[in-house]
Amino acid sequence: MRIATLVLLALLAVVHAELWFGKGGVPRVMSLRAQVQHQQKLNEQAQAANEQLVAEVRDLQEGLEMVEEKARTELGMIKPDEIYVQLTSTRQSPSASSAPANAGEASAATP
Repeated sequence: MRIATLVLLALLAVVHAELWFGKGGVPRVMSLRAQVQHQQKLNEQAQAANEQLVAEVRDLQEGLEMVEEKARTELGMIKPDEIYVQLTSTRQSPSASSAPANAGEASAATP
């Protein structure tokens, strides 16, 4: 019985030593957790910076499109190799074209 107790105590000491001083021991686990937390903070900062850059690119793209649209509509600018075609409406609305015809008929009907 005494030998079994000594063997168990020796095994306990070996396991305990491995737990505290071994390759995958408590200090190593704590160090890895600290590294993971630090890396997560760096990742969050990098992700925020990426989102800001994406927003800036989107604003610049939309801003240039808006500047080009205003230059075309308000200033009549066209690109160098572009053919400009402007369609204008010369038709009158149906109510405006029928009004004079009806007025002429009404005046002819009354003596």
